[in-house]
Amino acid sequence: MKSKASQSQGLLLFKLSQRQTFALGTLKIRELVSYTPLNAIPQSHPTILGAATIRGHTIPVIDMAAAVGYPPIPKEELSQSYIVITDCQRMVIGFLVRAIDKIIECNWRDIESPPENLGTSAYLTGVTRYENELVQLLDVELLLSKVFPDNPETNRAILTDVQREKLKPLKILLVDDSKVARKQLSDALDSINIPYLVTSDGKDALEMMASLAEEHAPIDLLVSDIEMPGLDGYELAFEVKNTPALAGAYIILHTSLSSEISVSQAHQVGANEALTKFDAHELISAMLRGAEARGKM
Repeated sequence: MKSKASQSQGLLLFKLSQRQTFALGTLKIRELVSYTPLNAIPQSHPTILGAATIRGHTIPVIDMAAAVGYPPIPKEELSQSYIVITDCQRMVIGFLVRAIDKIIECNWRDIESPPENLGTSAYLTGVTRYENELVQLLDVELLLSKVFPDNPETNRAILTDVQREKLKPLKILLVDDSKVARKQLSDALDSINIPYLVTSDGKDALEMMASLAEEHAPIDLLVSDIEMPGLDGYELAFEVKNTPALAGAYIILHTSLSSEISVSQAHQVGANEALTKFDAHELISAMLRGAEARGKM
């Protein structure tokens, strides 16, 4: 087993309003560009300002402030704004932000779950502090799900009776800090009547697995997000594979990042598979491979 993946990653800090600082993980970001005139997209979501042509590619641009419930960026301020080009959920999307602050290094252990009383917490995946200032990490998956609602077929998988019976006896644990991702995962299994456990936190997942192992009912399939506050998917996978009582679990890591680096790191820390979320057919296929692997142990 190779050494544990680093918990540190870059965060891009930016402003949507005059005061509040928001952040996105730099792994999701392709580039930053100054505001450029946009072409209208007919019948698009109200928060889509239009399309930008960048390096020969046409990219939809979302007013991020409006999408998360803040006042839209005034027209007179557009020339000073920036477009953050992201590669997430298999889509290249631009987000218009009021101002770019800086890129910092942050340890996932320093990121906490958002307080329930935080006004825009529905769109947050975590909070941290930088130079005594509150920084809110945006839940890009949730935001994109509001602007580009999923095709229901993406969340539905078809199984034969034989395949279903292979999965049903297995103890399955789903882990994801994003509300929309948890719902996608849950819907995929609910649609084929497969039981599972679910949690939003890597630390809780590890404790849950240890407790079940003590009861001689260990988790067989662990499906976890990679980017999570506190204990991310890489470290969760590493801890599971280095704990004899838990090591038998078949680990599927999934990520919104369209990156070969994520897949490579997932295998380094002991994960059996890594998926770019979300496609129910791919997930169920991976779980069936896990069921087969467990059957051979």
